[in-house]
Amino acid sequence: MKTSECDIVVVGVGGQGVILISNVIGTATLKAGLPVRGAETHGMAQRGGSVISHIRLGCEYGPMVPPGGADVLVALEPAEALRYGHYLSRDGVALVNTHAILPVTVTTGKATYPPLDAILAPIRKVCREVKAFDATELAVQAGTPQTMNVVMLGALSRYVPLHEETLIEALSESIKAKYIEVNRRAFELGKQEVEAQ
Repeated sequence: MKTSECDIVVVGVGGQGVILISNVIGTATLKAGLPVRGAETHGMAQRGGSVISHIRLGCEYGPMVPPGGADVLVALEPAEALRYGHYLSRDGVALVNTHAILPVTVTTGKATYPPLDAILAPIRKVCREVKAFDATELAVQAGTPQTMNVVMLGALSRYVPLHEETLIEALSESIKAKYIEVNRRAFELGKQEVEAQ
């Protein structure tokens, strides 16, 4: 029995903004009058460490999304999508930024980063739909690569029971006023990208 309206898992590496967009989703959910639960694990100040955030919309029970229970996986980095793909439900949707962040083992030559097709193939086997695109490039088009997480938030807006205006309002309350316009552009580009696929 499902105990929430929508379960979301957001993953990435330290410094990509996983926690910011998780907080925006949580704030927007409360603005919509729904209960929300969430939990996160991250490598503290370790930039580049794995980060995962669970967000359960319309849920009054525990904060953790069970494996096989996520309606949406938002992956800010492709290898992190593979690492946490087991959280997706069979009816779930994976939103994957295809821009890789190479770990130290790869940059020092001790390992190789897998090809994108090898990363996406197993994810496609466990869920209904995979939307993969270069969100970092879209963020550059918006005005700064630091808005990549907001591109992904815009993509997510097509799959959650929240109004776009509510998400943008929550986003606007979470960032400095001088960055609102570039973030709005990033949000719109992410939304348009998944609509076009």
